[in-house]
Amino acid sequence: MSSSKLLKGSLATIVMRLLEEQEKMYGYEITQKVKELTAGEFKITEGALYPTLHKLEAEGFLTTETQKVDNRVRKYYSLTREGNAEAKSKVAELEAFLVQLQKVLNPKPSLG
Repeated sequence: MSSSKLLKGSLATIVMRLLEEQEKMYGYEITQKVKELTAGEFKITEGALYPTLHKLEAEGFLTTETQKVDNRVRKYYSLTREGNAEAKSKVAELEAFLVQLQKVLNPKPSLG
């Protein structure tokens, strides 16, 4: 199944949800966490992830912090206060959408 287009539309919500739980993460860590949580079903490419991270940062939902780890510079992303509120809103919106989508995909037979 090619879920990459569906995944791309939900990527900002996924990133914000992970950052809600983890507090701060770097890009590769985000891709690996999604892969782990979905048993490899969802693979986020750097080409999709980094534009999403930069957009969320530009919108004021993320802040960044650079740290040196094992002689490598890592850029960590964290939610701002506005980002936390947006994450809750986006997750609720996506959950409501999934409920409605389920109704369309698996309609209950009407008693008639």
